[in-house]
Amino acid sequence: MSKALFVVPPYTCWGVQVIGKWPPLQLAYVAASAEKAGYEARIFDAMNIDRSFEDIRAEIERFRPDAVMAFDYLPVTGAISTATVPAALKALSIAKEVDPAIRTMIGGPLPTFLYADILTDPENHVDFVLRGELEETAEELFRVLDEGGQVDNVRGIAFLRDGEVAATPLRPHIQDLDPVKPAWHLLEWDAYHYKIEPFGRLASILTSRGCMMGCSFCSHRQFWRGDWRARSPEATIEEIRELVYEYGVEFVTIIDPYPTCDRERWERILDMLIAEAMPVKFLMETRVEDIIRDADILHKYRDAGMVHLYLGLEASTDDMLASFNKGTTIDMNKRALDLARENDLITEASFMIGAPTETWESIEKTIRMAIELNPDIAVFPLITPMPFTPIHEEYKDRIRVTDWSQYNLATPIVEPYAMTMEEMNEAHARCYMEFYRHKAKEVLALPDCFKRRYMLSAFKVMMEGFREQFEALGISTPMLPEGMIDAHKA
Repeated sequence: MSKALFVVPPYTCWGVQVIGKWPPLQLAYVAASAEKAGYEARIFDAMNIDRSFEDIRAEIERFRPDAVMAFDYLPVTGAISTATVPAALKALSIAKEVDPAIRTMIGGPLPTFLYADILTDPENHVDFVLRGELEETAEELFRVLDEGGQVDNVRGIAFLRDGEVAATPLRPHIQDLDPVKPAWHLLEWDAYHYKIEPFGRLASILTSRGCMMGCSFCSHRQFWRGDWRARSPEATIEEIRELVYEYGVEFVTIIDPYPTCDRERWERILDMLIAEAMPVKFLMETRVEDIIRDADILHKYRDAGMVHLYLGLEASTDDMLASFNKGTTIDMNKRALDLARENDLITEASFMIGAPTETWESIEKTIRMAIELNPDIAVFPLITPMPFTPIHEEYKDRIRVTDWSQYNLATPIVEPYAMTMEEMNEAHARCYMEFYRHKAKEVLALPDCFKRRYMLSAFKVMMEGFREQFEALGISTPMLPEGMIDAHKA
C-alpha cells in the first residue's frame, strides 16, 4: 500500500493560537481523499503538538511515505492564510532531503494563486501545487501517481514540465458536500483544546464553503470563485454528533466564512441543535447584516449552544468601511452588537488598523469607537494585504514586508504615510491596553456567572500572550488590569 503523510509545520501566531489549539481541518479532509485512493494516510501536526522540523524529518524517515503534503493552514480559514507557507515549503524540502523520490504537494489560498512563484523558486522543492478545492483533485492525483499514469489530465494542479510551469484547468466545485468528510480518526485529539474556561476538547467544522461578498482585504471570494455551497443540516448535525460522542469534543468552532447565508437552512441547524441538546458549546463568525436579519431568532443561537460570536466590524468610520467594501455602517455594527448582547451572546469584534492613511489621531478614534461599541472582546488586526486580494493592488506602494511568514495580522506590513512601522507596533499595543483598561472594570463588576468566568479566563490568556509579543518588541505593556488575575483564580 502506498503512503501519504500530511504535515502541519511548526508555526506560532500570537493572535489566534493563544486561546486554543485547533485541529488541521483542511488536511483532515484531504487525508480522507488519500484513503479513498487506497493510500495509508497519516497526519503529523507539528504546529499544535509542539514538534520541530527535526521531528518532521524523523517522522518521514520512520513512515517512509510516497507522498508528503502541506497546506496553507491557520486555525481559521483562508481570510488570514499565507503565514504558514514558508514553513510548509521548508517541511516539503526536508521530505526531499530524506528521499528525493517522495512526491511533494502543497495546497491552499496562496499556492492556488502564486503557484508559478512557488514552483520556479529554486529554494522550494514542490512537485505539485493543488489549486482550489482539494478533495477530488487530491484523490485523482493520488490514484494517477500510484498507478504510474500521466498527470496532465488531472484538473486543478500545477507542476513543472521540462523546467516550465504547467497548469491544468481548475476543477469545478463539488456540488454535493454531504459525502465529503474529514479523516477525524487520524488526529491526536488530546492535542486540541480550548484554553478558555470552562475549557475542553476543541474541533472545527465547515458547514458551508465559499463567500460571495466582496471585502477587499479577504481571500475567500477569490479562492472560492464567488460561489457559496452548503452541507445539509442533517449532515452537519451528524458530524457534530460524531465529534461529541465518538471523539469527546466539547467546543466546536464553525469556521465557515459565511455560515448563516441561507436563513432557512441556518435556522434548521439551530432547531436541530436545540432538539439534540448535545453537551457541546459553539464558537462562530458571521456577518453583521445576518445578526440584524436574525433579530427574531437570536435566542435560538443561544439555546443551540452558541457562546462566542465573532463579528468583523473592521473600521471606526463609514468611509473606511466603504473603502473595504464591507457593505455595512457603524450604525449597523452597533445594532448587531446590541442585539447579540440582549440575547446573552458573548461578542468578539475586530477593528483593523494600519491603512496607509493611518495617523495617531485615527488610532485614537478606533480605540474610542471600540470602547463606545463595547463588544465583550475586541481584537485589532493589522491590515495585511494578501497578494491575491484587491487591497494588495491598492496598497502595494506602501507594503514594506514581503516575508509571507509575517502575514499573520499581528505584524505591520503596510507603512502609513504619517507613521513609522515601529509606531504601528506601539499603536497596536495601545489599542489593546486602552480597550481592556476600560473593559476590565465592567467585567470585574459582573456577578459570578458563566460570562464573567469565561471573559476573565479569555482576558488572562489573551493579555499574557499580547504582553509577551509586545515586550519582545521593547514596548512596555501593563496589559493585565489590577485584580484580574486574582479574580480569575478565585
